[in-house]
Amino acid sequence: MDFEIPEDLKMVQSLVRDFVTNQLKPLDRDILGRAADLSDAKMYLPQEKEHELMEMVKEMGLWGIGVPEELGGAGLSILGNCLVEEELAQTIVPFDFGDVTPILFECNEQQKQEYLLPVLNKQKCAYLALMEPGKEASDIDEMEMWAEKANSYYIISGKKVSFSRGGKDYFALVFGKLVQGKKSAEKDPREGVTCFLIDKDTPGFTFTGSREKTGWEAGMTEPVYLSFDNCEVPCENVLGEEGKAFHLGKKWLPARRIMRGARCVGAAQRILEESTTQAQTWISFGQTVSGHPSIQAALGDIATNIHASRLMVYEAAWRADKGQSIQREAAMVKLFATQMIHFVADNAAHIFNAPPYVGGVPMERFCRNALAMSSTNLALQLQRNIIARDILKGLKV
Repeated sequence: MDFEIPEDLKMVQSLVRDFVTNQLKPLDRDILGRAADLSDAKMYLPQEKEHELMEMVKEMGLWGIGVPEELGGAGLSILGNCLVEEELAQTIVPFDFGDVTPILFECNEQQKQEYLLPVLNKQKCAYLALMEPGKEASDIDEMEMWAEKANSYYIISGKKVSFSRGGKDYFALVFGKLVQGKKSAEKDPREGVTCFLIDKDTPGFTFTGSREKTGWEAGMTEPVYLSFDNCEVPCENVLGEEGKAFHLGKKWLPARRIMRGARCVGAAQRILEESTTQAQTWISFGQTVSGHPSIQAALGDIATNIHASRLMVYEAAWRADKGQSIQREAAMVKLFATQMIHFVADNAAHIFNAPPYVGGVPMERFCRNALAMSSTNLALQLQRNIIARDILKGLKV
């Protein structure tokens, strides 16, 4: 087996690493805040700075790395995407290379011009509205958002919650059940669920909760609550097939799980670097703590877990690029990498001799981000179920 990264991807990795080192990491302090009370901390970069960075990435030919070329993106391989995501995750600056939810890959030609390309070029923001207030994403059978067809449009009512970043120009990707007389005609709760593209100026569509936080709150994800009261949505705003919303972007889901693992690896690598610096500079009883057995054990455990996660990510990405089925491998990557990042943050707390959640230092934001990347117990159990089903299926053959 060849563990060497192809030369063309090494070049991409080097380009992105230089970009992160020279352009993004120097902005860490702007995001963290320079004031003693962190009152000037930010959630996002100023729009003009984001645009400047976006133009740099376009010149590199890497804008829209995860978007297929035929849809206007760079169409980089899965392994290439993982290499880029790993580098980007080593800074707290919230900047990506044109990330687009794969659900929008299902846009028809007209929808591509009105929704996909504007999102790719940061001209519009998309609120992904699958979850509902007080419910888990998996509670599909309890979905209360309903849609009723009436001539050339749908009437939609209900409430949704989204964790997507907002903007001045936006639309919502809304999942709702097709009903007759407000009673579902479908036995399978997933069948009949349709995805609608709802523009911001649609009568009856309102939202609350979108604000840019500063100070200690900066960087904390805040949900946006979307309300739909008898919204009339044209039939041409249905994304994909009617009643088949849960098939949207399905073929890209395993690859997204692998890329999520790559982000965990990148964030963990930065935590390791910060922890190493702390161990080499923190003086205790006249000497640095780097010689303490417990500190060395923590560093060793962190490095080992990162290495194992990185190998899992690269191997799964390599298989994906060869066209192999990666359902099991992708689930393993997400399960292991999300557990790993939590483990790394816990060991970093030991090296810093306290929970490293002290505002104003990179470790605080990285550890907070680590918790955000850690999936819920329900999501992790879903990955275990995917792995187990695949194993049992294999044993039966």
